[in-house]
Amino acid sequence: MTQTTPNHKLSVSGWAAHDSNGVITPYTFKRRVNGADDVSIKILYCGICHTDIHHVKNDWGITRYPVVPGHEITGLITEVGSNVKGFKIGDRVGVGCLAASCLECEFCKGSEENYCEQIQFTYNGIFWDGSITYGGYSEMLVADHRYVVHVPESLPMDAAAPLLCAGITVYSPMIDSKLHESTGKRIGIVGLGGLGHVAIKFGKAFGHHVSVISTSPSKEKEAREHLGAEDFIISTDPKQMRSKRRTLDFILDTVSAPHSLGPILDLLKVNGTLVLVGAPDKPVELPSFPLIFGKRVVKGSMTGGMKETQEMLNFCGKHNITCDIETVTTDNINEALDRLAKNDVKYRFVINIAGKNSSP
Repeated sequence: MTQTTPNHKLSVSGWAAHDSNGVITPYTFKRRVNGADDVSIKILYCGICHTDIHHVKNDWGITRYPVVPGHEITGLITEVGSNVKGFKIGDRVGVGCLAASCLECEFCKGSEENYCEQIQFTYNGIFWDGSITYGGYSEMLVADHRYVVHVPESLPMDAAAPLLCAGITVYSPMIDSKLHESTGKRIGIVGLGGLGHVAIKFGKAFGHHVSVISTSPSKEKEAREHLGAEDFIISTDPKQMRSKRRTLDFILDTVSAPHSLGPILDLLKVNGTLVLVGAPDKPVELPSFPLIFGKRVVKGSMTGGMKETQEMLNFCGKHNITCDIETVTTDNINEALDRLAKNDVKYRFVINIAGKNSSP
């Protein structure tokens, strides 16, 4: 239920963690009313990201409790501000990680708002008016229209939700490495999870030969038969790894557990590029010899700007790319978070916010 209170704030029903035990419970909180630059969104679905786990448990020491997680949001516009162009009531839209930025720096003006030093996130951030941002584990959201994107009609709203984080996180470095400009490259995806499975789909849609690099031999059938990967390399098998040395043009590393980059770098051709999008909680091991003797590049990448996010969704609409998901009710958020922490999901949980669940 959503209603306006006398102080011109909206009272909104949602789900929040109140301390570092990370347990999500029903929570009623306040949002700003729709401003001139805002759109109000009835949330239909919200994906569950590993980042949500870190925030609800305060793993990074930055959580502002109570925290309402969720930055993979899809829904329908219910109100449009007077300055807003390009959106109307009833539009299918999405909101990802970004809630605000300075709008003036080189990154904001260059459509890379995600690298703005003043970036504020969809939850656990501080909005321009000084209020704490609350995410998509809630029935509605008020968002500045500059951080909202259209969801193509061809995409289901539930399976499209994780594209707002997982999708753009792997799409952006592929575009940055110009994988969309030519076909026939040999690319590797390290890790077959929520990020990795979408990266395979993008790699295939761009027309490349895709190899999955994994510690889990049990995932080979899935990688080849369901996702269409041409090759599967077991990273714990030294013989296999040696046989694939200098065979790949580009590698995207999605693994968030500590690991050595040395053996992975050896898979790259001379002048090859390794991009890190996973965020291990401890420093990764980066030996110098594979860099020096292969003239290789290691770089990082985080999500993407708003223009690129819209381009990604349009590309997904054209090529019928969605995330493989398991939908859960709001009653099962804690169970889903526990299972996600154990990697017990194929490949992404999505909360059915607008479903017929028990009311918070």
